[in-house]
Amino acid sequence: MTVDKIVSEPSLVAVLQISDQARDQAHALLRLTDEASDVSPSAEMLAEIAKQQKHLLTSISHLRGLHRNACISARETKTQTAEARQEVDRLHLQLQNLYYEQRHLQGEIVACESYDHKYQQLPLIPVDEFLAQHPDHTGDDDNELMIARIDYERTEREGLEQQRQELLKRKQKLIAENKRRKDDLANLDQDLEKFIDAAKPILELFEKAP
Repeated sequence: MTVDKIVSEPSLVAVLQISDQARDQAHALLRLTDEASDVSPSAEMLAEIAKQQKHLLTSISHLRGLHRNACISARETKTQTAEARQEVDRLHLQLQNLYYEQRHLQGEIVACESYDHKYQQLPLIPVDEFLAQHPDHTGDDDNELMIARIDYERTEREGLEQQRQELLKRKQKLIAENKRRKDDLANLDQDLEKFIDAAKPILELFEKAP
């Protein structure tokens, strides 16, 4: 593959064209110079040599300008490439951070889904029984249904706790009443013993009577 087929940049193509042109002009000038060295050059030959030298210098000057522009363009292209590479590196790093964050969040989701929540161990009312008692929750999803069952369990337990407190008050009241009755019976026993002790002389008199 030739250079002409490899290079497609217009400014570089112009450099190659001027370079080829300058090379051809240099070869032509060398031929004229060789011919002039073999014979005594005529005025026309000297004029042609001067003309070819002028064309060659013009092409070389043009080639220098194109070379300078190509160098400047190359530096600008390198700068743009470096900036684009930095932007690509920044985006790649940002993408890697997003991948890392995604993996972290996926791990947290799995940990949350596999976490042994305490509410799952609560002795809640079975779903079928709850829905039978509360048909308005039939269309709820699993989360809403679980919240409703927990609320129901809380209400039931609060009601049972209130009943327990009332029964405890009644128990305390009965204990106090039983103690009072026990004390009354103990006092009655003491009164009976005193009565019996006081009645013994009378009984003895009755026993001695004919």
